This record gives sequence, C-alpha cells and structure tokens, in this order.
Amino acid sequence: MSMADTGLKEPGVAAEQLAMEKQDEALQYLEGHNVDSAAVDAVDLKKLRTKVDWNIVPLMFMCYWLQFIDKVIINYAAVMGMTKELKLVGNDFTNASTSFFIAYLVFEAPNTLLLQKVPAGKWLGFNVFLWGVVVAGTAGVKNYATLVVARVFLGIFEATIGPSLMIICSQYYTKSEQAPRFSFWYLGLGVAQITGGLISFGFQHVDANAPLSGWRIMFIVLGIFTALVGVVVYFFIPDTPMKARFLSEVEKVALLRHISVNKTGIWNEKFEMKHIFESVLDVQVWLLTLMVVLQSVSSGVVTTYSSTLIRNMGFTGEQSALLNMPGGVVSIFFTILVGVGIRKLDHRWAWVFMCSIPGIIGGGLMSFLPNSNKAGLLIGVYLVNAIVAPLPVIYHWTAANCAGYTKRSFCSALVAGSFSIGNIIGPQTFQARDAPQYRPAKIAVLATQAGAAVLAVVLYAYYVWENKRRDARAAAEPEAIDSSSETFNSEAWSGLTDKENCSFRYVY
Repeated sequence: MSMADTGLKEPGVAAEQLAMEKQDEALQYLEGHNVDSAAVDAVDLKKLRTKVDWNIVPLMFMCYWLQFIDKVIINYAAVMGMTKELKLVGNDFTNASTSFFIAYLVFEAPNTLLLQKVPAGKWLGFNVFLWGVVVAGTAGVKNYATLVVARVFLGIFEATIGPSLMIICSQYYTKSEQAPRFSFWYLGLGVAQITGGLISFGFQHVDANAPLSGWRIMFIVLGIFTALVGVVVYFFIPDTPMKARFLSEVEKVALLRHISVNKTGIWNEKFEMKHIFESVLDVQVWLLTLMVVLQSVSSGVVTTYSSTLIRNMGFTGEQSALLNMPGGVVSIFFTILVGVGIRKLDHRWAWVFMCSIPGIIGGGLMSFLPNSNKAGLLIGVYLVNAIVAPLPVIYHWTAANCAGYTKRSFCSALVAGSFSIGNIIGPQTFQARDAPQYRPAKIAVLATQAGAAVLAVVLYAYYVWENKRRDARAAAEPEAIDSSSETFNSEAWSGLTDKENCSFRYVY
C-alpha cells in the first residue's frame, strides 16, 4: 500500500505544502500573473501612488475622524446636560469614560486572530457600522449603568481601528511612503476636535422643549452617519492590493514589486504562534508599547476632560465647546508638520522627541499657573494637543519594523491597545476630590510627556545598535548573502519576521 493510498504525504510533498502555506499571497499572485516586464517598468509609480491615495486614504481618514468624534462626544455631552440628566455623581463620569478603554484594551487580543483570518478592510467596515449603531443607541441611556454598557460596546467595536489602519497602510506603501499617509489619516483626530466643538455648539441650540435633549439628538445623528460610512468602507476598501478593482493587472504587479522592499508581507492566513512568542520577547515592541502608554495619558486627559477643564476656568458650556476647538488646530498643525517633515528628515525618534516638548510645556502651564490666568491655562491646554502627532509615527514604526503577518498583526494590536492603557490612566488622574484645579492630573501630563521623550531616544539607540550588529555580521559572513532576485523575493514574501530575516534593517 502506497503512502498516497493511506492518505499520508511523502516528506517532500509535506515540506512543499508547508512552504506554500507560509508564502505570502502576494508572491503567489506574482508567480501566477506573467505580465509583460516592459509594461510593468513603464508604470509611473508617482501616478500609481496618487491613484491608491485617492481610493483608500480618504476612507481611512473618515474612519479615524469618526472613531475620535464618536468617542469624544461624551466630553461635549457632559457640558450639555448629560451629567445632570443621568444623575452622575462623584467619579461616575470618569468611570464611564474609563470603561470604554478597558473594553478597547481587552478586545485587542481577539483582533490579533481575526485580522489574521478576515481582511482588514472588511473587518474595519463591519466594526465601523456596529459602533455607529452603538453611538445612535447611546441616545437611549437612562442612568450610569446603561451609559457604561454603551461605552463598553463602543470600546469593543472601536478596538480594531488602530491595527486595521496600520495593516491596510502597510499593504500599499513602502516604509518611507507610509509615514505621511499615517499622518494624513491621523489628521482625523484634530479635525474631530474642531468639528466636534462645532457640532456640540450646534446641538446646544436645540429647543429646550424638544422631545429629546440636544445631546441625545447629537448621538443619534452621528451614529447614523457613522453606520453609513461603515457600509462604504466595507465595500470600497479592497481586501488586498491583489483584489483592488481600481488597479489594472499591470499596476498590481508594479505595486507589489515596489513595496516588496518592506519585507513585511501583504497577506497570509496561516497563524504562526512562534511569532507571538517572538513579539513578547522583542525589546522594540515593549519600548514602542510603553512610549504609546506615556503619550496617551495626556491624550486621555484631552479626550475626556478638556471641555471640563475649560469650563472650570469660568466659561459656559457653549463657550467651552468653542474654546476647545483651537486644540484641534494645534493637533492638525503638528500632525502635518511631522507627516511632511518626516519625508525630509527621516528620523522618527527626533519627531517624537520634538513633539513631546510642547506637551511638557503645556503640562507645566496647566499645573502651576493660578486659575485666574485664563489665557495661560488655555495655552497650556492647547499645547498638550501637540502630543497626538507622535502617535501615527509610533504606529508607523510598528508596521514598518515588525515583519511577518502574524507578528505584525499582534504588534499592531498590542501597540494600539497600549493607547487605551494610557487613556485609562489619564481620566483616572481626575478625581472628584481634586476639583476644580485637578492639579495631580495636570502634573501627570508633564511627567508622562518627559518620559515619552526619553524613550524615543532609547529606541533610536536600540535600532542603531541592532542595525550595526547586523551589518557587522553580514560583513563577516559575505558568503551567506545572496543578492539574486529569487532570494530577494523569497525574503520579501516568505513570511519571515524581522528577527528571522538577517537582511532586514530597522528604520528609526
């Protein structure tokens, strides 16, 4: 009886099948499409990038704008009467805000597995639709308990936003091209701060005798709009570049060849448990994670309490909504500055360090100026918004320096989840006993920004050391380096992690 008759595979066949399973689908696509090389070489990469930009980046921007505005409208609702109407007392508002980030953090773990099995665009669109439903449903909350339930479900569905966008962006652009695109869709945060203030201001003019409060109508309108955007994202962001309907076959091959220099892969459904173990033991992953935690403590302060801080200076609810808007302008300015500047000065660590300085100054102004100095305190609140600009840089670092599809999915989820840790800590620094100054919370902003700046320098030193170590090894063993196109393709699409691929070099 042969091995085939028994259902067993010959060793060679089994090994070949295992190798195929580990192969990225991009390599299978390239091998299965014999497109004329001259036609591929003739593709204008600049026009191709522009084509990709117009088809996916605006949708990514819309998703990030909505995730922030849908998350932050509780900040505006608090000054629109929600706290009084729901009879929130003590730390109820803080705890309700924190519940969102706890759910956000917990559900990053299943996102790692699901993003390995479901295309990022499909999973993102599905979740955007569901969180839109939750936002609309928040209009029906009656008390503290129901508000917490609504915030928990919102956190569950928004948990995918960071890792999904990181994966989608890394599928279409080289490492140097990714940074400005990350910054562009991240502009949604600053735009949301501005439009959120305008939206809140508008809904605060709802007739007091209307059947529903202004803040409840605000939730319904934004929720319906978000759900509609989710449907659009589901159908219009391609599963992979290989399935992009807006690209011709020649353009797909040209794009895949262009981004093969990343050596991080496009798509592979095979889950590699060893990638998880490698990630857990990887120094860079924990430095990136800790840096995001520190950066996002201040983000948690801005997201949840900026309107409250401004109102406590003696302004009305309507004035607080409008005075919160310049923080969005600061956020947009620094995000654009970093997104454009990183193409000129390709030192991500320096941009993170630089943007931490306004955060430190802002934290200092808020902490130590008297409440009578309204102008100085407002400047402090606004300057803290500069700290959002380094976050897309750190997200890009993660996508660019963590190779292997399982490792990249896991690390993207881990780093995105660490954002929620900071946002859990941030609001919890606001305790009722510290009102109205909340000085401990303001000092926390100052300290965490200083810590993030130091970590940026440490991570830079680690990447320089690791690249030099790899260069030295390559120089000592030149016979081990094969520069043939076959070897390059094998490394680019084999699913190797950054640790396994000796030719991989980290960007910093």
